[in-house]
Amino acid sequence: MRTHPLGAFIICDDGLDLRLHTATRLSISTAQILAPPATHRTAEYTKMLKEKFEHADIRITVVFCGFAGESYADIPTVKRTIGLVPEATRSERLDEARHISDFAKKMDVDAIGLHIGFIPEDKDDPVYADVIAVARELCDHAARNNQRVHLETGQETAPTLLRFFKDVNRANLAINFDPANMILYGSGEPIAALQLVGQYVKSVHCKDAVWAKNPGLEWGEEVPLGAGDVNMELFLQTLKEIGYVGPLTIEREISGEEQAKDIEKGVRLLNSLVEKIWGEKND
Repeated sequence: MRTHPLGAFIICDDGLDLRLHTATRLSISTAQILAPPATHRTAEYTKMLKEKFEHADIRITVVFCGFAGESYADIPTVKRTIGLVPEATRSERLDEARHISDFAKKMDVDAIGLHIGFIPEDKDDPVYADVIAVARELCDHAARNNQRVHLETGQETAPTLLRFFKDVNRANLAINFDPANMILYGSGEPIAALQLVGQYVKSVHCKDAVWAKNPGLEWGEEVPLGAGDVNMELFLQTLKEIGYVGPLTIEREISGEEQAKDIEKGVRLLNSLVEKIWGEKND
């Protein structure tokens, strides 16, 4: 069995059947999914969803949390609206994340993921202690479900993230490393960041981007895999060096026919690199 199977980030909406068909055609065998809304997380829907993924022979590896009111319009808006950092929505979103953890357990998935938000760089900022507390609460709930909590990279520097993990001090807190997000947010060189936090990396996104003219003040641009500044071969080589074993999950944040074409190109690129770096051929 391949120790670095390909994966895709899949939205479970009306286009799910087509996405699963495309993934199967491309020999993608794992998926991260965005949790469906609460109204859909019924026993009947959960059973149907499990059956669809089982029929496609695709294993779900992480269920990601999304919260009402989040917006990625620009970097300042992300700071105000994303994750568990904003105080006004923190309690409500923690409850939602707990429910998503329970849903993931019913789906037999042992990890949930999220953008926790912009962790303060200054550890003396009162918000920093609050975010540590809420991260511990979520980790403790997930632990009761035998799950890890994967925080996706991008909105903070690697040294801040490393300090945060040590301060939270929970064995089931992990990283979903997205190298493109480091570039999109202007938060640091992705390879150096991966080397620094590698001990916590339990899942990854294979995504590419180019730097903005003013990193950290304006968005970089997401581009097809291999067309950006990440250097995918070096990224995978670094994953090998840190001992990463697990899926290589492609994420392409556009929709429609162009997304499918870019994912197919990404599959070809990753298959060639996996064979070159790990000696693993696609089954």
